[in-house]
Order: sequence, then C-alpha cells, then structure tokens
Amino acid sequence: MATLELGLVINHEQWAADLFEIEFIAPIVAAACEPGQFLQLRINANHDPLLRRPISIYDVDKERGTITLLYKVVGKGTQLLTDLRPQTYLDIMGPLGKGFSLPDNKCKVLLVGGGVGIAPLLYLDRRLKDLDCEVTTLYGVGSNTELVAARRFEQLQAELMVSTMDGSEGFKGLITDLLDQQIDAHEVDLIYTCGPEIMMATVAEFAAQHKIWGECSLEENMACGVGACLGCARKLKNDDVGYVKVCKDGPVFNLQALQLYNGGL
Repeated sequence: MATLELGLVINHEQWAADLFEIEFIAPIVAAACEPGQFLQLRINANHDPLLRRPISIYDVDKERGTITLLYKVVGKGTQLLTDLRPQTYLDIMGPLGKGFSLPDNKCKVLLVGGGVGIAPLLYLDRRLKDLDCEVTTLYGVGSNTELVAARRFEQLQAELMVSTMDGSEGFKGLITDLLDQQIDAHEVDLIYTCGPEIMMATVAEFAAQHKIWGECSLEENMACGVGACLGCARKLKNDDVGYVKVCKDGPVFNLQALQLYNGGL
C-alpha cells in the first residue's frame, strides 16, 4: 500500500546537462519498495505544478532507509525539482505500481535499458544478484556524457555492455544492434527492459524469436498514480476492447502481452 512520507534529501547531484540523481531518507516507503515501482513526488508546497510527478525507483538501501532516483529534466516540475538541496524535505507518495516479477530460482538474466529507462533496472539488478542470478546489462545512450548510471552498475560488479549512437564509448550504434551481435540467446533465461518503446519492441521480438520470457516497464504520463484519473489508460493490443491503467496495472507488463510501438517497421 502506498504511503505518504517526507523524505529528507541527503544528496542531489547533476551528472549531465539534464540528468540528476537525488537521494533521500524515507524509511517507511523504502521498506516497501520493489524493483520496477515508482514514486509520486510533490515538488513544492505551493501546489504549482498541481500534480505530483512520477519517477521510477532507481536504487534502495532498506537498512539505511534511503531511496535514490535518477531523473531527466523534461518540464516545469522536474526543473523545479533540481532546486532541492540537502537537508530539505521532499513530499513523496509510494511505492506505487506493479513491479518486476523476480525469479524463484537462480538463472541467467539479460537487462536492456535505453537512456533514462536504465533507472528501474539498477535496483532490479541488485535484487537479482541477491538471488544469485547471473546478470548481463545492456545500456544504450546517445553519447558517453549520458552514461550516468554506469558507475552504479560497476559498483555492483555488474557485467555491463554499453552502446553510444556517436561511438564515443563502447559499441557504436543502437543497443538493439548490440543485442543481436553480442548476446547468445541460448544463454538467457529471462529478459527485462525499459526505455523507448521502439527499442523495447525490438527486445520483445528478440525474446519471442528465442522463446525467452520477459517483462518491460512502460514510461507514461501519470497524473494520480493510483488508477483513479484514467490519464494513463492504454490498450495492451491495438484490437483490445478494454484498457489497462499503466500506473496501477503496470508500469511493468509481460513483453508478449503488449503491442509496442515499433516506429512503423
């Protein structure tokens, strides 16, 4: 169940032109967080902007009671969020949504993240390692200045493979090209992915072709975060009669249950 809590900001850093990392103490919410869930943030007490902003959970330390978020400045709300300083408080609601399904047994797992979509995969990687799973993470961005999550994955001693569109680091090209060229599907039991839909559509095709079970996390505009306003309603398949609420029924869905936008390819 979601909880309201004031999180004490203890660290807030800018890692790229529009990418920030904020860490705060919120022991009640932290104790309930699962990979793939998100928080709704009230940016300031003036209710301007009026609606809370949804941000994926990036990392959690339940012993310390801390939560870390990685976010991209995309509008007024996230721009105002950058003004928060350590020793100030952030009004949070969460954790919200359906997170990733964790395996029952030790297995080989592939994580595929694009851009800021890498965020929910970090805490998932941490939890999978606690289950003794072998995890490989593919992380794709435009240029090496955007590889802000790489250091945290490296701290986890993760097997990390990166791609940049401009070739400034790692493989030059799309992360899905790296998926086709470097990954032996026979060595993968599960796939989890988050990022642009066109990227996740390609990951879903790869998983279907090789009969690998997987899940994806959708990035949608969410107003209430609890399924009341219908602002994030979406059909799983184009010919479905009914809709799901991404904030409540997701944001994590089975890869093969969704019809993902593939750019018309």
